[in-house]
Amino acid sequence: MSKSKGTFIKAATYLDHLDPECLRYYYAAKLNSRIDDLDLNLEDFTQRVNSDVVNKIVNLASRNAGFISKRFEGKLSAEFAEPELYKEFADAADRIAELYETREFGRAIREITALADKANQYVDEKAPWVVAKEEGKDQELQDICSVGINLFRVLMTYLKPVMPELAARTEAFLNQELTWEGIAAPLTDHEITKFKALFNRIDPKKVEAMVEASKEDAAAEQAAKEAAEAEKNKASQTELDKDPIADEIEFDAFAAVDMRIARIISCEEVPKANKLLKFQLDIGGETRQVFSGIKSAYKPEELEGKLTVMVANLKPRKMKFGMSEGMILAAGPGGSDLWILEPHEGAQPGMRVM
Repeated sequence: MSKSKGTFIKAATYLDHLDPECLRYYYAAKLNSRIDDLDLNLEDFTQRVNSDVVNKIVNLASRNAGFISKRFEGKLSAEFAEPELYKEFADAADRIAELYETREFGRAIREITALADKANQYVDEKAPWVVAKEEGKDQELQDICSVGINLFRVLMTYLKPVMPELAARTEAFLNQELTWEGIAAPLTDHEITKFKALFNRIDPKKVEAMVEASKEDAAAEQAAKEAAEAEKNKASQTELDKDPIADEIEFDAFAAVDMRIARIISCEEVPKANKLLKFQLDIGGETRQVFSGIKSAYKPEELEGKLTVMVANLKPRKMKFGMSEGMILAAGPGGSDLWILEPHEGAQPGMRVM
């Protein structure tokens, strides 16, 4: 999502306003086996979840469950009235399972919603709300609603991998676990519980509140970032105040310093020397011995094999412990607060530092 547009939303901010299963469904509806970017359009997100999950699937249960509870004491018909229609729904199990297995989640969702459309078409055509008002048609009413409940059960079984919490509430309502194997046969002469709302529509006002909260989060983060940067600049300025930049020199004076990339072949402590480490440095086919006063900041084994930067044309200096043939560059105030310069990967021993 876009920080510049103010639509960058943290997961925690999302959870303060919306059900995570809405996002699970939306992502599943968009995903395929390829590696593609997803565009989370909040208007499309709201419309798709409300249309597919609420209107097509959950509403299928609510349209039928009331009649089963009020007129038939929660009992489904002993005989299933539409075996061919049920077979069409059950036969989709292998196809949808394969789509899940091959990560074609969007295609699986399209298969499920297409079946949901057929289920709702069946209920619309049978119109149980009309049949309920007609004398002597109780069995027909129970049969229609039992078919509707069973088709809902199949759809929710297919949707269980995507929306496990909704599936759990559905299992409590149906008084039965949703399993792939259970799809093979419809529920008959089975008692369900009284229907309660299984899933809430996405309220656009909650989406707006989430976006506004995200903008506030982004503004707070930006302010914190600017404050940290200001503090960092302040600290840097303090360092300059403590150790002011030396007087200007001419370019020729700087150009006379030959700095080279060096690989630390070996490093060891110097006996009876409190500050010194003894280095053997490879500067591209030539080995130099250098003494450096950074013993308080490093252990010898930490440095062996690393790349660093040395002044290669510094006049050799004879010391008590041997000849030092250059200088390793390090930054810091001294003591244990010293850091040798380490070139990025790709630099090679002997390369000149420009």
